Amino acid sequence: MSDQSTLVTHEHFAYIAARTTPEDPFLADLKRAADAENIPPINIAPEQAAFMQIMLKLSRAKHVLEVGTLAGYSAIAMARALPPDGRVRTIELSPKHAQFAKSWIARSDVAGKVEVINGPGSDILPTLADLSYDAAFLDADKAGYPFYLEHCLRIVRPGGLIMADNAFAFGQLFDANPTDREAPAVKAFNEIMAAESRLQSVIVPIGDGLWVAVRK
Repeated sequence: MSDQSTLVTHEHFAYIAARTTPEDPFLADLKRAADAENIPPINIAPEQAAFMQIMLKLSRAKHVLEVGTLAGYSAIAMARALPPDGRVRTIELSPKHAQFAKSWIARSDVAGKVEVINGPGSDILPTLADLSYDAAFLDADKAGYPFYLEHCLRIVRPGGLIMADNAFAFGQLFDANPTDREAPAVKAFNEIMAAESRLQSVIVPIGDGLWVAVRK
């Protein structure tokens, strides 16, 4: 036994990915179609999707809120982890991305379990009822994360999950002069999460770093 952590390298990431449940053909086709439509290739990694599915199952989540649909990859993946009467409600600002996601969700095996809402999260989140969700996943504009988190702390029930993507700031977490414009917002949000007393949180080193938290 050792109290020292193993340094996670690119080799570890590749090792994990190679030993995770493979990505199914439907989601692989979705990514190719999204690329053809010039939708940014920033879906969550298959191994992250598998991990999130495990967390949702362990927490017995039924109602899941997502902020940032993009092409619908993560919404479909999460919906597959829910019981038959479970639902994912996902918010997307871009009309183009929302329409693409709707079309692929309609063709998926979870067509009746996902609702795409087109509009700003800043407008939609305040309309959602207190304690009305079992889990939430943030994967939208990083500058908006603090606002989204505050509402998720109201919306998600005690004992529920709150997850947030890109804790590693697109691989630029430790860069003195990051080129990604959202990297500073990620760094600031990481400090908010670390200090948030209403959550028990940890960054899981998978994908681009995933915050996983339980609402106290």
